[in-house]
Amino acid sequence: MSIAPLDSTVYGSLFTTPAMRAVFSDEGRLQRMLDVEAALARVEAKLGLIPVEAAKEITAQADVAHFDLVSIGQGTALVGYPIVPLARALARACKGDAGRYVHWGATTQDIIDTGLVLQLRDGLDLIGQDLEGIEAALAGLARRHRDTPMAGRTHAQHALPITFGYKCALWLAPLQRHRVRLARLREQVAVVQFGGAVGTLASLGADGIGVMEGLAAELRLAVPPIAWHVGRDGLAEVASFLGLVTGSLGKIATDVTLLMQTEVGEVAEPHQEGRGGSSTMPQKRNPIACEFILACAKNVRQQVAVMLDAMVQDHERATGPWHAEWIALPQAFALTAGALHHTRLILEGLEVDEAAMRRNLDMTRGMISAEAVMMALAPHVGREQAHHLVAAACDRAIGSGRHLGEELRADPEVSAHLSGDRLDQLLDPGNYTGLAAQFVDRVLAQGPDSSD
Repeated sequence: MSIAPLDSTVYGSLFTTPAMRAVFSDEGRLQRMLDVEAALARVEAKLGLIPVEAAKEITAQADVAHFDLVSIGQGTALVGYPIVPLARALARACKGDAGRYVHWGATTQDIIDTGLVLQLRDGLDLIGQDLEGIEAALAGLARRHRDTPMAGRTHAQHALPITFGYKCALWLAPLQRHRVRLARLREQVAVVQFGGAVGTLASLGADGIGVMEGLAAELRLAVPPIAWHVGRDGLAEVASFLGLVTGSLGKIATDVTLLMQTEVGEVAEPHQEGRGGSSTMPQKRNPIACEFILACAKNVRQQVAVMLDAMVQDHERATGPWHAEWIALPQAFALTAGALHHTRLILEGLEVDEAAMRRNLDMTRGMISAEAVMMALAPHVGREQAHHLVAAACDRAIGSGRHLGEELRADPEVSAHLSGDRLDQLLDPGNYTGLAAQFVDRVLAQGPDSSD
């Protein structure tokens, strides 16, 4: 029986991916803890703290498939931490005396936190793969539509012409920055946790630093200068990064949703039979992937708030904030994976209607190019007067339903300085996209293959 949509057979595929679910599943979580226990035993054996044969046996038995998860769950409900019943089960599974050396010198949070770090590393790798795919798709769209004119919109109204490639480049630039953030974050989060009861490694005495450094090397993690049992800024930064990523994806989803409106119709999500359909209206093609991106993004933001709140921890071990992370981080990763999946699906198959873009450019009968006329007229009559003349012509065009060019030609103060041919040139929106194409090129130059 499932309550949460992320774990639901019905809803699960809408909000996350099987790969990310596997990373944060019970099996994935416990296996990473077992990986830490096994690595700890191997390091301590190398340092002569426990028998080599014990370490070999612990490693051989540290497989989640060997354990009854129901029993582990029952023990967790009793103790409050999964590592206690898990370590006991691992010790019982070991032959001979090996079991007595399980969890040697460690504390519960050492194993859980380091196991979490291994999960985060795997989760960030999956996020990186999808970010690369989305970046490639957006770069392709920006390159293909570098010079495709469309209406730029501010305050939900037509503003000035841009190109669709420029819009795609606006979507792409934050994702390029996320790629850089992710590379840095991978290094910052990949840090071992090993401090014993209060972080001082008192149980291992002079051998403590050696065990910590060996454990880090065994797991390919960095060594912190001090235990981070209550220093949770790194985990909060991970969550914040997920919030930034899904915020950028939400921006894309919002734009695509608006561009898919019947009255606009400039782009569409990739279509397949029945996708985004209505139970009553046969004609509907709803922006269903966009809707789930937005839903995922909204929920990730709430988990970011939880992780920031969980930074406020008491003394050397927390009484509650740590446990809140167990809920927030897996959900944030799962939902981010879902948003990335839907975004990649949209962008790799996005349907672009260039004819609709041109039709919408023309719907205001030349007025989207009013600034171009004003700027051409300004050297002759001054900017303020030019603005006044063109604004008055726009008002007349709105009232009469005529093309702006007709109203401008009929104004002697305008026609005295701008010929009919010059007005036609100025009122063609394709001639007033500014440096849109050059900005596309600048963004594309920031891509991962830009040095080739």
